[in-house]
Amino acid sequence: MNLKTALLDEKLELPENFFHNIQKYKEHLFKWNKIHNLTGAKDEATIDEFIYDAVLPISFLPKVKDIVDIGTGAGFPGLILAMALPKTQVTLVEPLAKRASFLQFIKADLALENVVVMKKRAEELQNHNFALVTSRAVTDTNMLLELSKNLRDNNSLLLFYKGERVYDEISNDMPHKVIKAKNRHYLLIGGSL
Repeated sequence: MNLKTALLDEKLELPENFFHNIQKYKEHLFKWNKIHNLTGAKDEATIDEFIYDAVLPISFLPKVKDIVDIGTGAGFPGLILAMALPKTQVTLVEPLAKRASFLQFIKADLALENVVVMKKRAEELQNHNFALVTSRAVTDTNMLLELSKNLRDNNSLLLFYKGERVYDEISNDMPHKVIKAKNRHYLLIGGSL
């Protein structure tokens, strides 16, 4: 997959420097990953898939003032969303020191003024109502709802990056929508659904 072509085909509104920043991010990720094992994705094709996955939701998400990403890891999806949405404040929550250090390094290297890195667990954060809560590959939906309860209110939208088993994790009384993409199911909960 050619990442740039794939994203341009989606007609996403991306900032001018997005692909430049993504290229620098990937270079740093490959270097750091050799030493610190930040992600299991070791080749460019897999990383490109992860980036595509991370940024695709801007095609269906409303504009929001701030985002919190629980368990950002090596940057998916929060850091990628921050590069795609420079006017949106993005808080990356990552408890592991090596990953939090990497995120802090990328923030500084790419001068991402809209990013805050928190080396904490989600449940340790001060109460704050974010407009959008995201998470990918952290835990099941019920646990994510529990972990994020101090980070949202009734107006917050939640976007969880899931696989095909997403339907096993949702109840019918939960206001939600599942958006299916090539290799991903995006679970949207709350807000004005």
